[in-house]
Amino acid sequence: MSGLVLKLAPKERVLINGAVIENGDRRSRLSIVSPNANILRLRDAIHPEEASTPVRRVCYATQLVLTGDADPAETRHRLLRNIEELSRILTDSDSRNLLSAATDALLSDQFYQCLKSLRALIPREDRLLATRLS
Repeated sequence: MSGLVLKLAPKERVLINGAVIENGDRRSRLSIVSPNANILRLRDAIHPEEASTPVRRVCYATQLVLTGDADPAETRHRLLRNIEELSRILTDSDSRNLLSAATDALLSDQFYQCLKSLRALIPREDRLLATRLS
């Protein structure tokens, strides 16, 4: 069986196609077999006031597609432009690989995978900003 496997902690919440689902008292595992399901772990959600850096803003815009608050077709072009801007700043090979994976996922309408790749850049961005502010 292919698809996405979500491992949920007790009482963890996840948004699937606009519906908030809360896990029970025990750890569980969900297999998502629908290829284009929009999924967001609520513990990973970025709140609007947290979208204050370039990477977080791109993550937040991608998240809006997953929550159904933004049209995928309208958002895709802007996200591609934003990812291109990030690639001019984050030039190391690991960042390039993550940005390339995010772009490929975006072009395939795999917004969850796009978000997953972009979120991996947040610690790197945090380090760069901390160094710059020191």
